[in-house]
Amino acid sequence: MLKEQLDKIMRPKAIAVVGASTKDHTIGSDIMKRLKEYKFTGNIYPVNPKGGEIEGFKAYTNVKEIPGEVDLAIIVIAQKFVLQAIDDCHEKGIKGICIISAGFKEAGAEGAEAEKQLVAKLKEYGMRCVGPNCLGVVNTAPDIRMDGCFAESLPERGNIGFVSQSGALGGGILNILKDLNLGFAQFISIGNQADINAETAMEYWENEDDVEQILLYMESIQNPSNFRKLASRITKKKPVLALKAGRSAAGASAASSHTGSLAGADKAANALLKQSGVIREYSLKNLFSTAKVFATSPIPKGDRVAIITNSGGPGIMATDAVCEYGLQMAKITDATKEKLRSFLPAAASVKNPIDMIASAPIEHYKQTLETVIADENVDMIAVIYLPFLGLKDIDVAKALMEIKAKNPEKPIIGVFMTKSEFFTQLSNMDVNMPFFMYAEEAADGFNRLNQQRLWMQRPEGKIPVYDVDKSKAERIIKGAVADGRAQLTTLESIDVLDAYGIRACKYGLATNEEEVANLGNSIGYPVVMKMTSKTTSHKTDVGGVRINIQSEEQLREEYRDLIAKLTEKGLIDGLEGVIIQEMVKGNREMVCGIATDPQYGPMMMFGLGGVFIETMKDVTFRIAPLTDVDADEMIKSVKAYELLKGARGTKPAQMEQIQETLLRLSQLVNDFKFIDELDINPLLISEKTGEGIAVDGRIKVRVNEVKEYFGCGSECCSCGK
Repeated sequence: MLKEQLDKIMRPKAIAVVGASTKDHTIGSDIMKRLKEYKFTGNIYPVNPKGGEIEGFKAYTNVKEIPGEVDLAIIVIAQKFVLQAIDDCHEKGIKGICIISAGFKEAGAEGAEAEKQLVAKLKEYGMRCVGPNCLGVVNTAPDIRMDGCFAESLPERGNIGFVSQSGALGGGILNILKDLNLGFAQFISIGNQADINAETAMEYWENEDDVEQILLYMESIQNPSNFRKLASRITKKKPVLALKAGRSAAGASAASSHTGSLAGADKAANALLKQSGVIREYSLKNLFSTAKVFATSPIPKGDRVAIITNSGGPGIMATDAVCEYGLQMAKITDATKEKLRSFLPAAASVKNPIDMIASAPIEHYKQTLETVIADENVDMIAVIYLPFLGLKDIDVAKALMEIKAKNPEKPIIGVFMTKSEFFTQLSNMDVNMPFFMYAEEAADGFNRLNQQRLWMQRPEGKIPVYDVDKSKAERIIKGAVADGRAQLTTLESIDVLDAYGIRACKYGLATNEEEVANLGNSIGYPVVMKMTSKTTSHKTDVGGVRINIQSEEQLREEYRDLIAKLTEKGLIDGLEGVIIQEMVKGNREMVCGIATDPQYGPMMMFGLGGVFIETMKDVTFRIAPLTDVDADEMIKSVKAYELLKGARGTKPAQMEQIQETLLRLSQLVNDFKFIDELDINPLLISEKTGEGIAVDGRIKVRVNEVKEYFGCGSECCSCGK
């Protein structure tokens, strides 16, 4: 269904240009010229109230007058006339629309209302629409040849499907394609995304053979859940690269919990893209450098890199760059070394990096590359060239490309530290491998290829469902909201965690000195005493946490001192009591948490906790719900993972139990989507058992959503429901 709909736009047999013009340097004129110059294979029908002839084509005063069938209408008229044009297209039976006209929601309230009416008409008429406020669409396929946009340069043929939310940026990119040595299969400028957005384009291109990789420039992701579902599937088939703009995390510091303050819009986007298998780039330069690699390179079978060079220094720098990405320097086989020695001079090094020395002629480049390609221990190859002894860079490049053409199974990247004229020459050639100026760029390309390889091999993962006491958690949350509180007390928070099977310290609540002493004696010393208050959230700030209490006498003294200090500070009224907990010994403090992004929904956090959480910021985020693979990757992705494995003789942490803790938290927030923030800090790793134990917990909810969940009115829970 989607393919048939979008084929009307991307593979039309006839196009009507509504707003075609004879006036130079207008969009209506430029669109007509591009369609003609690029030799669109179908029929072109200019539409202008004056009729006549435009660019050699008969012009019609209205689309309804066009004699033949029309698949696509490109609309370039003033905003106030667009809705009428949509009505006319409907009468004509046109189902594909591209609205280049601006003045819609980007222009203010009046434009937003016009766009709302536009969307209603599109749905009523069963049309699909690109735009409004966009650059247009392009399809370079030989049987289509449609340049339906107004960029200055005609598009270059390639294997990229590119979606741009910015029209001007898309136009700039189309203008520099030749210099980038890249070409597009299809291009869609989505503009205001009234209908077709990045997800629509991705789904359309999923099974398009001429689109071998997808590039996205996005300023927003309209439906994160749907994006994740689609991208996770599509990235298993072909690379998807994204430049996500708008990395500000303004407002994150206003969040009340540690998790909230470390989260932010960009962290949510980053987590979403990572979980979807999308390769994120942070600049146009890197986006197109990576695209260049994927355009001419197969996905490697492994991560073992060989480096061929005619200069030792660049070879060493390339080796450093490869290793910094966690890739492996290939172990060249003895047979390969022996063959290399048979033709390279004695001064050459046949270890990896293979240094042919400065006097290497073009034949040595050829023979060395052919020999290394045949080595079964090598997955990817970088060939470094520096100009020595009159050897011409372009001749070496041609020789490498000839060999690559005969051996397409392994990625080969050329690193040519030469004059810029070399790259200008390449832009006029049909290249079959990427060339860069610096070794670090090649290493980055290998890393991206390997990232795609690992993602394609990555198991799908499962979202487990655990047996939990959901009704207990409901009662606790409902009770807190009945008190008019969004913030659960420490005791309530720990009780909710306990209801979901999350390992917490043995604990109990005491409200007077005798209860305190009895609990301490029951749990066994040493113990920890923590205040739990309906008005004070951060306990340590007011001396509300007392640790390593060794006896009943000490416990009584600490309790009396706490009461005195709270009374002195005027905080005693909110005191609910004190929690007496077993004291778990361990110096590895982790953090688990949940923060809710307004657009992306609940995010899971894991990392180094305790007092280091805000200073070290060794944390990672994923969008809930988590799969078991997501949880495993979260644990392994933080630097503190080395501590969990048992550094310096410490007992290794129970990784499966920590993973289960994350998955149970994910189930909790999936069951109760009104949880706004949650912290387990610290999740202490027991020196004795290696368990991750929740020593402290804080939960905050969105009160209005809780009331809606329970079906309560403004006087939530007083109804007895």
